[in-house]
Amino acid sequence: MTHIHSHSTPSPACCPASPIRPSPAPQHGMHSLEVWSQSIEPGGATPPHRHDCEEVVVVQAKAPLMMHGTESRFRSGDTVLLPRNDVHQLINTGSGPLRLIAPFSMAPVQVELPDGTPSALPWQ
Repeated sequence: MTHIHSHSTPSPACCPASPIRPSPAPQHGMHSLEVWSQSIEPGGATPPHRHDCEEVVVVQAKAPLMMHGTESRFRSGDTVLLPRNDVHQLINTGSGPLRLIAPFSMAPVQVELPDGTPSALPWQ
């Protein structure tokens, strides 16, 4: 994981996520890129999961990211680079919505739980 800070000072640092809006990448000729826009309400989180592709997450609020049992904190405007198959979880511990833009290097994106069980997406 690579975490690119948009601020010079470190950020201080559970739970269903709000709906994801995927870009219809394959339907628009994008065969190796898909972009999701997601909002996670306060107290919400994604389940621990992974993708068989690289993912970039641009964050529009401060929130922690769990990877390999370790929490990293980031702030609005930061970018997180997630390698293929890294199990991760986004958690909104703030008081407002956590908004994310996430481009993926695969279309359509497949989601799996940490044990490899496929997780169905409502639009697939």
